[in-house]
Amino acid sequence: MAIRVGFGYDVHAFVEGRPLVLGGVTIPHAYGLSGHSDADTVIHAIVDALLGAAALGDIGTHFPSNDDRWKDQPSSVFLTYTYNLLRTQNSTIGNIDATIVAERPKLAPYIQVMRENLAAYLHMGVDQVSVKATTTDGLGFAGRREGIACYAVALIER
Repeated sequence: MAIRVGFGYDVHAFVEGRPLVLGGVTIPHAYGLSGHSDADTVIHAIVDALLGAAALGDIGTHFPSNDDRWKDQPSSVFLTYTYNLLRTQNSTIGNIDATIVAERPKLAPYIQVMRENLAAYLHMGVDQVSVKATTTDGLGFAGRREGIACYAVALIER
């Protein structure tokens, strides 16, 4: 059995007129995130971490932004695809750990639902999925409230 670790990072700018979706949860906020899909930066970072752990490229390779099939798609579609791809490689997911970087909105009330959603999409226990949120104390693009970033790591076993 081989144990492999992958790292993912994603960032999207705020934009008016779109819902804010993080970890598969629609969160009340004045702004959503700009992107080709629903711009769920949490799921995008996790997909990249999983693909990286399996050495299967990145999110842009599998879901290019110039492909209309993915326009306005929920990012859960990307996560389901990635899960199924890992299964074809005889890989199982050990755990996921994601950190959201955002000044606003406050995300603590939504973290548990994000964990539950992600666990359901990936057919794993909630205790295998960690989601945290932090601020940058006003520094950088996130501190200026221009967008949201997410870092993620994933452990898979083959």
